[in-house]
Amino acid sequence: MTPAKSDLDDTDRALLSLLQQDGRLSNAKLAEQLSLSETPCWRRLKRLEGDGFIQGYQAVLDRQRLGYGVLAFVHVGFGSHTGEAPLRFEEAVQAIPEVLSCHNLTGESDYLLQVVATDLESYGIFIRDVLRQLPGVSSIRSSLSLREVKASSSLPLARKGQALVGNGR
Repeated sequence: MTPAKSDLDDTDRALLSLLQQDGRLSNAKLAEQLSLSETPCWRRLKRLEGDGFIQGYQAVLDRQRLGYGVLAFVHVGFGSHTGEAPLRFEEAVQAIPEVLSCHNLTGESDYLLQVVATDLESYGIFIRDVLRQLPGVSSIRSSLSLREVKASSSLPLARKGQALVGNGR
């Protein structure tokens, strides 16, 4: 059984929040900021990892400094949803490093991909030589990001019993 959000206490939420801000914090620093001793802090951290609340650690890289000047949101449509084409498409997308995320959608498109490319020419080649060749793809519609206003993978972590800020309720 997957642990529920309600299984988290305020200290767990604070620990997760600190790690979202800086995944390189040492156990000693975490413990200090949480007013815990190191052993209970380490146990909490290992429990949160084991229960799947923490899925991994990675550095946040600057895509533009690394030469990826194009960020595109790509709507992919399928002609037919029967057979193994959707599964084969999903498996193939997993292996394409330019695809940062892939979501199966309701509505007009079947999938929404977030894709990076160095420039428009390389993006066009990627569409032609990679995406159009994937199983089941019948239509591709792109929206290019003109300016990134906000980019975050941090989740809102309200304390138990608190409403999330800005949820309008």
